Amino acid sequence: PEPWLALNPAFEPGGSVTDLVDRGLLHADCRQIFRVRTEADPFGREISFHRHQSDAFEVAQRRESYVLTTGTGSGKSMSYIVPIVDRVLREGSGQGVRAIVVYPMNALANSQLGELEKFLGTTNPKVTFGRYTGQESRTDREQILQNPPDILLTNYVMLELMLTRPRER
Repeated sequence: PEPWLALNPAFEPGGSVTDLVDRGLLHADCRQIFRVRTEADPFGREISFHRHQSDAFEVAQRRESYVLTTGTGSGKSMSYIVPIVDRVLREGSGQGVRAIVVYPMNALANSQLGELEKFLGTTNPKVTFGRYTGQESRTDREQILQNPPDILLTNYVMLELMLTRPRER
């Protein structure tokens, strides 16, 4: 078939992190967490979200389920990561696993681990996270079992194993 060419769509703006914090939609700490940082600018600039993302945040805050379908690179991951981080910030960290994010491939879990590290940091984050995909060392697995993170990234195979192994439940 002939190649299909299309321009990336322009997504409707949904507000900056500060706008959403001021509206009460996001916890105040999100102002410092969701920033685009560079080596030249370690403080970074705040993120502006698309409308479909801020709509997802509103639905999540009402504790309702939602399905979001949108194009590649349009921020689907942020549409669920931001509400999870917001919930943990509001209710407190260290209460065990609060969210399990299941990926079909380890490459996606690894990519999202990098994104969480970028936003939350790796030393004393306000929201803890960990990967449990079978790639971890025995020490890392034991650490996760002893101190479960707020957000657990995994794949469907490991999720099944976790549900069937009494020690990992």
